[in-house]
Amino acid sequence: MKYKTLGNTGLFVSELCLGTMTFGGQGIWANMGNVQQDDAQAIIARAVDHGINFIDTADIYSNGASEEIVGQSLKNLGVRREDVVIATKVYGPMGAGPNDHGNSRGHILDSVKASLKRLKVDHIDLYQLHGMDTVTPIEESLAALDTLVQQGLVRYVGVSNWSAWQIARALGHSERLNLARIVSTQNYYTLAGRDIEREIVPLVRHEKLGLLVWSPLAGGLLSGKFGRDKQPEDGSRRRAFNFPPVAMDHAYQVIDAMETIAADKGASVAQIALAWLLHQPHVTSVIVGAKRIAQFDDNVGATEVQLSADEIAKLNEVSGLTREYPAWMQRVREVPPKPPLGAAPGASD
Repeated sequence: MKYKTLGNTGLFVSELCLGTMTFGGQGIWANMGNVQQDDAQAIIARAVDHGINFIDTADIYSNGASEEIVGQSLKNLGVRREDVVIATKVYGPMGAGPNDHGNSRGHILDSVKASLKRLKVDHIDLYQLHGMDTVTPIEESLAALDTLVQQGLVRYVGVSNWSAWQIARALGHSERLNLARIVSTQNYYTLAGRDIEREIVPLVRHEKLGLLVWSPLAGGLLSGKFGRDKQPEDGSRRRAFNFPPVAMDHAYQVIDAMETIAADKGASVAQIALAWLLHQPHVTSVIVGAKRIAQFDDNVGATEVQLSADEIAKLNEVSGLTREYPAWMQRVREVPPKPPLGAAPGASD
């Protein structure tokens, strides 16, 4: 297992992160999985054995049950607090009241206490705003997160599912107001959906942010169970909950190429999808969830898959984005430098 710094910080996280959306199985989250305490604890133990030190959850996952399962599992397993990086999120509705959701100061301060209690810890390593609140001013949300950092309840702060301009605006406010800086962004990114390469990836590179990838298999579409003439049995996650949205014709082209490379390497299709992400230098950690140990072990096997330059080029070609303005205009040609002031015409030719 390799480790990378979380953005422009000194915190090292494993290149694979254990996602826990499958834990709990309450409400709509039952579509993602229904992994209960004993099985979840076994998956967490296996993750630790593999060298994974990074666990991602959210207060809204199964209405808090995911956080409870994570906290109890780490306690039962005797995992040292210093040996695990715990990330959770705030934003989604945790009650029926008008102030039980969003990124207001009140909801953030109330939610972090509840998450700490469920996780059975005294601090959260990475606290992420799970969505963009269009009502609460960004300055209020950032100030609330800064308060948590100053109190020692949170070590680092991040966002998830924000647009590039929203992240850039938040970074500007935090610098101007001397508040805790956003260090990471968590986004959907996969061979079947490379949308973040238009704006978010350039921002990540420029601002030295950590990039955490969710749903790297496109909701199971790139698991190897799907193909042009292949559909999984009823009950699969993708068939039960068709998310994230994917252009299927495009996805099948990607799957065709993945199946060829997987066969040549003796790897699974899922491992090729994950390996491609692990080969992207702007990716910090890829979040993988599981309902079974065997499935989790297969995903971890992607860390051993080495893709050649030709294989990466092939995958890039079949999964590439269509050219979009103004990016295509900006790349039409390199504008030659202006001649020095006072230089004769043609002097710079």
